[in-house]
Amino acid sequence: MKKMILLLGAVAMIVSSCSVSKAARGQRNLLSGSWTLNNVSFENNTGNFKAVLFNDVEDICLEGSDWFFRDNNSTGRYTIQPSTLCNGGDRFIRWSIVEREENYQSQLQFKFIDEKLKDISGGLGYRLNIETLTEQAMTLKSNVTVDGETVTVVYEFTKK
Repeated sequence: MKKMILLLGAVAMIVSSCSVSKAARGQRNLLSGSWTLNNVSFENNTGNFKAVLFNDVEDICLEGSDWFFRDNNSTGRYTIQPSTLCNGGDRFIRWSIVEREENYQSQLQFKFIDEKLKDISGGLGYRLNIETLTEQAMTLKSNVTVDGETVTVVYEFTKK
């Protein structure tokens, strides 16, 4: 009998730890679909910046990129248009919404995967703060350190 109670308790803990809150589920539903990244800008510092984002491409290459988020299996991709500055093509991702308790701000986290949905980033990934998320627009932000000072990278999307 004790084993049965322990087993049921363990199953309940596993199920509850895998569940997603109502707020995160709502954000997943809003995020699901196709988006265009219209603008990448920098806040909290002056000057011109040239940045390699997501350890992939320069910030200018991300502008105009197409992003797709599939909520039923948490996969997606972003597509860079090829140019003389940009290595074009699809980048496949696995994503999720993370709820942070300390400031109640949700984050989009993702890591790179291959076409067969296997992790290719060694478990490393990226987290972006969700500033706004509506049916038509999304603004994500991430803080980076440049010469000892914080610079905020701002990503502005519109839904297709």
